[in-house]
Amino acid sequence: MEGQRTGIESLAREAALLPQEALLKSGRKGKELVIGIPKEDSIQEKRVALVPEAVALLVARGHQVLVETGAGKEAHYTDSDYSEAGARIVYDRRQAFQAGLVVKVEPPSLEEVELLNQRSILISALQWSVQQEGLLEALMAKRITAIAWDFIQNDNGIFPLVRAMGEIAGNTSMLVAGELLAGPQGRGTMLGGVSGVRPSEVVIIGAGTVAEFATRSALGLGAVVKLFDNSPHRLIRLQNAIGQRLWTSTIQPSVLQDALKTADVAIGALRGNGPRSPLIVSEPMVAGMRRGSVVVDVTIDRGGCFETSRVTSHERPTFVELDVIHYCVPNIPSRVSRTASKALSNIFAPLLLELGDDGGVESAARQNRVARSGIYLFGGVITHAEIAREAGLPYKDLDLLLAAL
Repeated sequence: MEGQRTGIESLAREAALLPQEALLKSGRKGKELVIGIPKEDSIQEKRVALVPEAVALLVARGHQVLVETGAGKEAHYTDSDYSEAGARIVYDRRQAFQAGLVVKVEPPSLEEVELLNQRSILISALQWSVQQEGLLEALMAKRITAIAWDFIQNDNGIFPLVRAMGEIAGNTSMLVAGELLAGPQGRGTMLGGVSGVRPSEVVIIGAGTVAEFATRSALGLGAVVKLFDNSPHRLIRLQNAIGQRLWTSTIQPSVLQDALKTADVAIGALRGNGPRSPLIVSEPMVAGMRRGSVVVDVTIDRGGCFETSRVTSHERPTFVELDVIHYCVPNIPSRVSRTASKALSNIFAPLLLELGDDGGVESAARQNRVARSGIYLFGGVITHAEIAREAGLPYKDLDLLLAAL
């Protein structure tokens, strides 16, 4: 009997050493978010941060979405579209801003910052070069945690939202140029070419995302494209992306001037590294262009590439200077507001779902590289060294702030 008991104990000890099944907690780890979508109050801004389809996705995952009445009007979405998607329509502007997490397209105004609750979370563009004076200090005073969508990078180092808006701006700039070129003030010619007729010529200054998609559109229509940029590397990259040999040149004033003399359309898409776009095309160069030709200065939000450029609006988008039509609207993607809103929403919605699943922004800042890349204020403290240097304000490393919590 004793030997039998010893054998059973031995078997029990061996069994204890075998891998055991473990019961895991079921259910979603995360935090319910209350998301506010205010109406954009800038006359140049027609986009909305989330479209109804994205709202439906967020609501289905247990989050609340408060949409200010009329927020989607300029993007051709009604309040009914949002309410049917599960959003709550709010008629007091303050309610949208007093949600725990506010998502906007443009940076907030000082008046809008006043409506934010202490320690709330803001996702919006930063647009540092054209930001309202005192805005950063106002956000700091309210101890806001702010994520700039124009800073967000994916795992490949690409800025997905900036690239999406660049794609739209590049394509749209060529569509606008085509309308103006064929219009009563233009040359009465078609952008592109047909058999037996000389194709139109397009000069594009810059070799980034806007330039790439403007080039694709122009080539697709049959135009001759001439590309200028300060960087041979960017010109090579763009040629590789297009997949064909293109007419390219570094920016040399005499070569650029000769190209502009025969151009039907000129696109300014060189942003540069500083707060202002480099001024590439002088007034005499514009004077040498053909009568009725078209300039589309995509970089006008940073001062523009053409000396003759000045800011226009969607309502009055053009002016004629030196017999050349100028289109200088700072926010070209807003011209196609529904498409641009969908592009923004396609990236905002997954990010918001990740923030909820991670347990909020604080947890996401520790483990979510995509969300972390956009943070420039954490609890009212600047965590982006370059912004702090530009503003002349103190800066603290985000890791140190998180370690202190």
